[in-house]
Amino acid sequence: MPGLLLRFPAGRYHATPWGHHVNEGQVEWPPSPWRILRALVSSGFTTQRWKAIPQDAVSLIEKLAGSMPSYYLPPAIVAHSRHYMPIGVLDKGREKSPTLVFDTWLDVGDAALEIHWGCELTRAEMEQLRVLAECLGYLGRSESWVEAKVVEDSAPSCARLNAVPHGDGTRRGPGWEQISLMAPIPPPEYAGWRSETTKRLLAGLPLPEGKKKPPAKLLKDREKAVAPYPASLLECMTRDTAWWKAHGWSQPPGAQRVLYWRPKGAIQVGAPARPRTVTVRPVTTMLLAMTTVSGNKSALPARTRTLPQAELLHRAMVSILGKGQAVDCPEITGRDEQGRPLLGGHSHAHILPVDLDEDGRLDHFLIHAPMGLGGEAQRAIRGLRRTWTKGVAGDLQLAMSGSGDLDTLRALPAPLGKRIEELLGPPGGARTWLISTPFVPPRFLKQRGANTLEGQVQAELASRGLPPAAEVCVLQGTAEALALRHFVRRRQRGGAPPPVDAGYALRLRFPEPIHGPLSLGYAAHFGLGLFVAEMPATDEGGSLQCLVSP
Repeated sequence: MPGLLLRFPAGRYHATPWGHHVNEGQVEWPPSPWRILRALVSSGFTTQRWKAIPQDAVSLIEKLAGSMPSYYLPPAIVAHSRHYMPIGVLDKGREKSPTLVFDTWLDVGDAALEIHWGCELTRAEMEQLRVLAECLGYLGRSESWVEAKVVEDSAPSCARLNAVPHGDGTRRGPGWEQISLMAPIPPPEYAGWRSETTKRLLAGLPLPEGKKKPPAKLLKDREKAVAPYPASLLECMTRDTAWWKAHGWSQPPGAQRVLYWRPKGAIQVGAPARPRTVTVRPVTTMLLAMTTVSGNKSALPARTRTLPQAELLHRAMVSILGKGQAVDCPEITGRDEQGRPLLGGHSHAHILPVDLDEDGRLDHFLIHAPMGLGGEAQRAIRGLRRTWTKGVAGDLQLAMSGSGDLDTLRALPAPLGKRIEELLGPPGGARTWLISTPFVPPRFLKQRGANTLEGQVQAELASRGLPPAAEVCVLQGTAEALALRHFVRRRQRGGAPPPVDAGYALRLRFPEPIHGPLSLGYAAHFGLGLFVAEMPATDEGGSLQCLVSP
């Protein structure tokens, strides 16, 4: 009993069943007997340079065609890819849209497909089978590479074979399914059928009796009548698709549909790979770098646009989180799942546009949330790729520069690290803090009581769990105060206007060192009211109005 072991070096088997279109996503499994025998015949013509089929090969193919093979099917998983194929057709000077093509295959890995025929071969026929099989390059589609090996006198147990032809009276139980494969008609049956068919056709075109020479037209008509019926089964196998379609066949001549049984799970549909759930460690601080496409720093937004740039970034984060749905991310929105403002001391995200290289233009966003930024918030921030600014054609590009806690940012190289040190304060904290963006009172100012300027500053510190300032000084006429005049102080979207449209330059002194970042007042979560730790200062002129003295 001859047998073949087939392995697919690429781990893939591509073959579309007879009667199906390639875009239906069907795979012929097991390979049909007709496909296997045609592949062996093709191997002889392409690798052995046959001009005519040798007699040993003729007898080999006819014996194999007269026996329905049985198979052992290894586990296989169906998969596919999609691509657009140009059709090369012009319509009004433009190429028509490409057509979508599905490429479906079975993933069989390194496992071997076994094929066994229940016939006996001579030594010469077995040698012919070995040569043809070892020279096979592919089976099915051209990308379905194959390595074939002949197994002599193969006699596998019936229990191992899991794809067998359907026989009269045989029934399989649950867990089996019937499939239709294309197989050759046994050569004697084909020869008998062809003889009867051609005899019937030629009966309507009889030759003249006696020695009268038949007309040329009659001979031509008789030849034309039998032309669609190849003389032998092997001739049927050598006819291509265009030939038998041109002669009106719906399937190859000499072929027939046969039923096979195979296990219901012979082709598995792979479940989509589910990403592993990775627990993301919350971080308190993330830093985004901002640049232009050209790298021109003069096109970056000016420091005076701190508030609108923070609002734009916040809108982009919420857009990524929500995708048109309600957003449940309290670290970013400052609201719980019922939409109520969070309680607990401004612990949600502060979006602080900063100028780390001190050239007067914003180049980074410092996003700091004392409550911690969870996985969803980090995903939204890492997903930011661009933002915009007024008066600049094109987008501003964003990239992640750092993520972690406040101490992580201190490791930034100079000159960025110097400005970070001012925003956060030295490791031991700082007692004196100087305004960087204007402080806008969150409530109407009063001459006395809790809503004086000093009272509102102290209330803002208390709401963040910070100690009261020992001294609150208003800077008048200083360079810091003059630089704050042109800052945007009113939220454009989603926020009420400030009760007092005025920005103050302040210096705060504390009885004990504190750490930053420190931002107070109206729109403090969007960059206003940001303070930096005061380093050894020089006298820049102007005057100080101290509202509280130690």
